[in-house]
Amino acid sequence: MGFNEILEISKPRIVVLLVITAVTSMYAASKLVPGVPELDYWAYLHIIIAGALASAGSSALNHYYDKDIDPKMTRTSSRPIPSGRMAASNVLIYGLSVSCISVIYGYFTLNAVSAFFIAVGIFSYVVIYTVWLKRKNTSNIVIGGIAGSAAAWAGWAAATGSMDLLGFLVGFLVFVWTPSHFWCLAMKIKDEYAQAKVPMLPVVIGMQKTSKFILGNTLILIPYSLILSFIPDGMGIVYTVIAIVSGGLMLVYHYKLTKTPTSEFAWKAYKVTAPYLTIIFVAVALDAAFHFPLF
Repeated sequence: MGFNEILEISKPRIVVLLVITAVTSMYAASKLVPGVPELDYWAYLHIIIAGALASAGSSALNHYYDKDIDPKMTRTSSRPIPSGRMAASNVLIYGLSVSCISVIYGYFTLNAVSAFFIAVGIFSYVVIYTVWLKRKNTSNIVIGGIAGSAAAWAGWAAATGSMDLLGFLVGFLVFVWTPSHFWCLAMKIKDEYAQAKVPMLPVVIGMQKTSKFILGNTLILIPYSLILSFIPDGMGIVYTVIAIVSGGLMLVYHYKLTKTPTSEFAWKAYKVTAPYLTIIFVAVALDAAFHFPLF
């Protein structure tokens, strides 16, 4: 078991994405919520460490649980467990240990509310998504999206010690975005999911209907993202402009996907959808730093 294998089961790209949502949420809360003291670099370091550990541990447990279906899919057949590069028991120990450490670390270095949301994220991804829903119901990735929201909530709570309406809505953006993002990937590798008997949406209802679901979800995401600008003491001009432009680009590609519901075009749509979350959360932070109210 080497460093490369540990890195692989930790899914570093997901770690980076979730850490970005946590850090930007934390920064935004420190600027937008009245009475929150200025945060020092240590506070940001603590949320980065806690968030990275939580994401890495959850990902490892996902690798462990999916060890029986990963060999059936080209995309996952070379992972450390199915390829024999890591023993399943070691992945389990690593995943459980790192996940537990992340919650404990968050509790002592951040606060109890932030640690609670870290635990919610781990539970949502490992138990609700991976164990309960992934192999049983097409709602798997929809409900599983709450794990990503928990990262943003943990960041917001790390700054405030609580959760308010704006913080909840900011975090819930991840939940609303997730289906549009992941269903594009599911369309790309539909045949692999079918071979592994995982009931992802395109496997169950086909490519054409899935593309319409993606478009429908994006038509929900765009106005939802703008709600943040119209609630009292909400986001300002910087965020609103970026949300409209980035959401509009997604909408164009997802509309085109309904006209060309192929795995090739789904992959193009996926590449457009993937950066949205980073862009929108950077927009949240930029808006907090250069806040120009809409009203």
